[in-house]
Amino acid sequence: MTHADAAGPDIPGLVAASDLPGVPDEFQRLWTPHRMAYIQAGADAMRAACPFCAAPEKSDEDGLIVHRGRTVYALLNLFPYNSGHLLVCPYRHVATYDQATDDEVAEIGAITQHAMQVLRGVSQCDGFNIGMNQGRVAGAGVDEHLHQHIVPRWETDANFFPIIARTKALPQLLGEVRQAIADAW
Repeated sequence: MTHADAAGPDIPGLVAASDLPGVPDEFQRLWTPHRMAYIQAGADAMRAACPFCAAPEKSDEDGLIVHRGRTVYALLNLFPYNSGHLLVCPYRHVATYDQATDDEVAEIGAITQHAMQVLRGVSQCDGFNIGMNQGRVAGAGVDEHLHQHIVPRWETDANFFPIIARTKALPQLLGEVRQAIADAW
């Protein structure tokens, strides 16, 4: 096929690029079919069915829960920034930190500390990003249910994916990570 043949797939003898899945081009592809559930659900579905209210009603494995406390629980982020990315959520459906009770605030802190110890032991991470995005304007993906992020970081976790392709490569499956963290809890 010549450059002139790129005019369109209706030219006799021309094969459309979509019919040549094995032909290399300048694009690298990272297949992430698990994200389709999130994409297809859309923002309205996330608001209608809060994932942080639904998780505790499931088994620990199905809800990705690693620890259940008295007023809050810890679970893996379904769409992690790094392997072992945990969330700490109150069972109550509250949107912001100032709406949490004193007991919830204290348990969020205690579970966060323990999660850091567990993650250091399980993954030998070198540091953490810890934080809460309060409201959609602040970057909260689920803005109607309070949750704190605990993201393990490693000195050696920098690679070209996040820098060049704005992509994260996660070396472990969520189920394996959840089991390791839950076992170490």
